[in-house]
Amino acid sequence: MVGLLVLSAAGLWGSSYLTWSTSIGTVPGTGAATSADVPVSAALPSVVPLAVLALAGVAGVLALGPVPRRVAGALLAAAGLVPVWQAVAGTGGAVPARLAVAVAGLVMAAAGGVLLIRGARLPRMGARYAAPGAAKESARTDDDLWQALSEGEDPTAGR
Repeated sequence: MVGLLVLSAAGLWGSSYLTWSTSIGTVPGTGAATSADVPVSAALPSVVPLAVLALAGVAGVLALGPVPRRVAGALLAAAGLVPVWQAVAGTGGAVPARLAVAVAGLVMAAAGGVLLIRGARLPRMGARYAAPGAAKESARTDDDLWQALSEGEDPTAGR
């Protein structure tokens, strides 16, 4: 799933450099015709921010708990359908550029769907990443607590 999000981010970002269409105009005063390529990022300005969102989804997969992870999956799935809709419903546009945008959006939507369905079962960062001292504090036994009281320490301090 993380791989799908990274792949969709790379696909969206890379497709933003493709040529969406060619604009033909005239040079004022000379009447000479000129042409300029219009990149996908200019025709569909949401492509690059959606690529950044896909990368942020990677952090969400790793750090969030089960319920927020499912919410993030729903948002990523919906956001992945935006470039698909733009590529299909957009006017003009070269076929390779439209195809690249649509495929990258579908990969993002698929990753969001998998996260929505299976997100609760995935492991998350937790206590194993905590500082070593924090784990020892929580594992104190009753004998340790009584020993701390005998030595004049407050065993509940810092909790």
